[in-house]
Amino acid sequence: MMSRGPWIKPAHLWFDEARFGLFIHWGIYALIGRGEQVLFREHLDPKEYDKLADQFQPNSFDPSDWAAWAKRAGMKYAVLTAKHHDGFCLFDSVLTEYTAVKRGPGRDLVAEYVQAFRKRGLRVGLYYSLADWRFPAYFRGPQSDQEGFAQYIEYVQGQVRELCANYGKIDLLWLDGEAPYSASEWQSERLVQIVRRMQPGILINDRLGIGERGRMGDFGTPEHRIEPESQRLWESCQVSTWRLWGYASGERWRPPDLLLDMLCEAASKGGNLLLNVGPKPDGAFPKPFTQVMERIGQWMGKHGEAIYGSHPGLSEFITYGRQTVKGRTLYLLVRFWHGKEIPLPGIKTRAVSARIVTTGDEVKWVQNKDRLTLIGLPAKPPDDLCTVIAIDFEEEPKVHDWAKYRVWDGDPTGKMAEWSASPQDDPTDGQSR
Repeated sequence: MMSRGPWIKPAHLWFDEARFGLFIHWGIYALIGRGEQVLFREHLDPKEYDKLADQFQPNSFDPSDWAAWAKRAGMKYAVLTAKHHDGFCLFDSVLTEYTAVKRGPGRDLVAEYVQAFRKRGLRVGLYYSLADWRFPAYFRGPQSDQEGFAQYIEYVQGQVRELCANYGKIDLLWLDGEAPYSASEWQSERLVQIVRRMQPGILINDRLGIGERGRMGDFGTPEHRIEPESQRLWESCQVSTWRLWGYASGERWRPPDLLLDMLCEAASKGGNLLLNVGPKPDGAFPKPFTQVMERIGQWMGKHGEAIYGSHPGLSEFITYGRQTVKGRTLYLLVRFWHGKEIPLPGIKTRAVSARIVTTGDEVKWVQNKDRLTLIGLPAKPPDDLCTVIAIDFEEEPKVHDWAKYRVWDGDPTGKMAEWSASPQDDPTDGQSR
């Protein structure tokens, strides 16, 4: 079996197996319906915005329904915005009156979320924004308002303590809003120490500001892009709409095949997909989102073995789709069905069997020292979203070095010169080929 990276702590292995999670951006901004940052982006009157806290009455909020949808889609964990940049808290806090408990809902929405998702066997994460637009000291910064910013830092640390103390075991803390300040200005090392002391084994993301040794945290969080990180766990956070994270009444929705391909791409590169939804003001998931989750869930029910616990693929496969590896099995996630054959150049391990995971049908192949070719495939794809083919090998599959090489990776050694032309056929030597 392939070994996990030595930098992965045993308590964090679940994250490297999960591959698929749910991001939930929800707050009083949903009442406006133009995204999670409408207060700042539209320069609204903060006093008028504050009134939304009393108008926020999510009568359709049912966290058990949220958890059921996450489970049905094949997700393994979730992250809820306990507090976003606008400062409104979905949790109970002794440090402010600006909470769901003391204003409109009269409920601790975080507590209900944690309980419901735990009951479904899902890992629980909480998002907390270091930024808070209600505090002038946040905008003035530590250089202009040293005393005020210090008090603000104490507020942030106090609320993080509350989240770590009041909701049982939290699997993941997802911080955000660190710009424009450094890790030193945020006192991030102290914050991390607080969290780890209160929640041993918790995962902390990388949004703590830039420090002397770069970014802190246990996992990277590339946003709106799928880029693997070296020597660290990572997840790509993506919207299920075209752009906005919080509920937006006029948003457009991405189709299931595109969202599924994001999941497959993340898995093929060794990371997770954290897919977002912005619930409506009443707390219900938008219907277009549940329709997409239903379709992806059906696909995961058949093909999840190619995603969960997988490793990155072996070689270039972009003309057909993606690859993942698990043990002795290579999975082909075929999104472009070109016909009855699929060539796999560079495979040097001997194959012993192949099957279409989608249907269970066996697949024939031919193999020599440099290439394995699947033959006799159906003329049409067995799955209209993404067909999966599993190839089992005698041992953990490997490819020749030349099959890994890509000129755009910047390797100047000329590994492909022998393939390109033998010396006597070099087109630069004046001879015809």
